[in-house]
Amino acid sequence: MARAPQLPHWYTGADRKPTQLRPLGSDGRRHRISVIVPTRNEEANIRPVLEWTVPYADELLVVDGHSTDATREIAAQFGARVLLDNGRGKGDAIRVGIREATGDILVFIDADGSHDPRDIPALVQPIVDGLADHVSGSRMLGGSDELHATLHQFVRLMGSQIITLSVNYTQGVRLTDCQNGFRAIRREVALALDLREDITTIEQEMVIKTVRSGYRLVEVPTHEYVRANGESRFRVREVWLRYVRSWLYYLFLWRPPRRQALSNPATAVSRP
Repeated sequence: MARAPQLPHWYTGADRKPTQLRPLGSDGRRHRISVIVPTRNEEANIRPVLEWTVPYADELLVVDGHSTDATREIAAQFGARVLLDNGRGKGDAIRVGIREATGDILVFIDADGSHDPRDIPALVQPIVDGLADHVSGSRMLGGSDELHATLHQFVRLMGSQIITLSVNYTQGVRLTDCQNGFRAIRREVALALDLREDITTIEQEMVIKTVRSGYRLVEVPTHEYVRANGESRFRVREVWLRYVRSWLYYLFLWRPPRRQALSNPATAVSRP
């Protein structure tokens, strides 16, 4: 008899109540929120993620990597618009979501339960308030259950920190986390960044291009939880070269198109 899926810790053990999202800006304009969930074979994890995400979403998109389980059927039960990616990885799924979304602000959250949907208002509010164009969740500020326990996690952390430090010291910013998948961004900015990466390297691409293009990047604390069911398919030994090439290219060789440049220099700050 199959064991029932485990619920994520934030679903069962946290006592923090959901924070209300205030989509009305100071100019009186109501911002529409599209939440995009890239996924592949996450039937054991996606249900609680979608359940607690729905209240924050004017539009919910699940971009599926051709799952062979019931992921798409579960997503449809929550009223999600289910799309198929092109089978090239998470970055490809994110691009599909950006292209198909209709909201003013896009929120990206992983389907494995590692992100608490109750952090969505903290990601969205600086954009609604006109203080940011892109808000990234930071595991360094909010903590993580997946960065220190094993040699594999230690290597991931060291690589991530080297990339983050290089961005800080070359661009004059003070970021803490360049590779978290939990973030919100204005849709017009996401389109202007012309994202190209097919795998999880798209997250550092988004951060580096945002800063180098002169858009306002803000960090907020978000906690990273261990996935409740299954094992991560991320393997450092399989993708490290791709990360290094992407990092060096976008930080030192890529040039922002003239149409993206703003008159003010890029700013990146951490919010308490």
